[in-house]
Amino acid sequence: MRKEFKMSKDIGVGVIGIGMGENMLALNEDSNSRFEVRGLCAKTKNKVEALAQKWNIPLATTDYREIIDCKDIDVIGIYSPDHLHGEHAIAALKAGKHVVCTKPMVTTMKDCEEIVRLVDETGLKFLVGQTMRFDPEFVNAKRMYDDGDLGEIIMAEAHYVHDLRDVADFTPWRIEAPQDLMFGGACHPIDVLRWFLGDIDEVHVYARKSALIPGYPIEENFLINLKFKNGVIGRIMAAYGIVHPPMPMMGLGLYGAKGSLISDYTDFKGGHIKVVFDKLQGLPELSTSFEPIMEGAYGHGKAVKQYMAHFEDCLINDKQPSPDCRDGAKSIATGIAGWESVRTGKPVKVRNEF
Repeated sequence: MRKEFKMSKDIGVGVIGIGMGENMLALNEDSNSRFEVRGLCAKTKNKVEALAQKWNIPLATTDYREIIDCKDIDVIGIYSPDHLHGEHAIAALKAGKHVVCTKPMVTTMKDCEEIVRLVDETGLKFLVGQTMRFDPEFVNAKRMYDDGDLGEIIMAEAHYVHDLRDVADFTPWRIEAPQDLMFGGACHPIDVLRWFLGDIDEVHVYARKSALIPGYPIEENFLINLKFKNGVIGRIMAAYGIVHPPMPMMGLGLYGAKGSLISDYTDFKGGHIKVVFDKLQGLPELSTSFEPIMEGAYGHGKAVKQYMAHFEDCLINDKQPSPDCRDGAKSIATGIAGWESVRTGKPVKVRNEF
């Protein structure tokens, strides 16, 4: 039975992982939000206790099961290392909790299948925290696409490039686990293209390992060609073992019969949309800029606030979150097909039935 929420700050949240997860704490100061963070979990005892004390959070623990078992918590926010997402999300769903999980949803097909099964059986809500869907640079691009301003899309591209050497220094799990960047990195451009264009039919991927990230054991740079079910062709650049090039961190290109659009975003630097419409004489470039977002961990505080507002609406009004667990599973399935393509050198079909 779906729990009814009726009062201000009546939806309890427990957060597993306090790196990116620290962004969730701003909910407690948001008078427009009914969410209240009531529990924190992290690996390091003194850090989680200090953060809980700073924010007056009643529960601080190093055992995620205490967060999941807490009766005052309705929603679990998962911001743990990628390879732990499946364990944490499945345990939360089995305990009857709604889930917000940062990208990637999981890293295995088995966990995808189990999460989809549990969500279907329980009716619980599941949101994958894909920030690109909530950044204004891409939200406004989506409006133009949905309104038909670009016409039929012929081809598309997206990228996420990020020199991860500094990040690996303060999140050593990325080396130790290691983080699989086909999932933990490329899922950003994969998801944003799926958001616009729907299911991916086939991928062909080249990958190369650099020596720039000390100790990182697998390939971390990818060029991904895609064919969508609707016939659109696309490409993705996902590069993490590189010196950051003179280009935006994240980007999207949509090339249509009526117009072509590019949008971009970089942490702490803001972003842009540029578009050319075929009907305008001389094909002038129209552009707008977006101010940098400085709030929150990694500069994603505003995007997290917006996707939590979306999730609150889904809980209160029984709507479907976007992206949901099936979207998350399809992004992982794309990555799994990508790794098979790397191994075989051939195009590989992507699983889309969940």
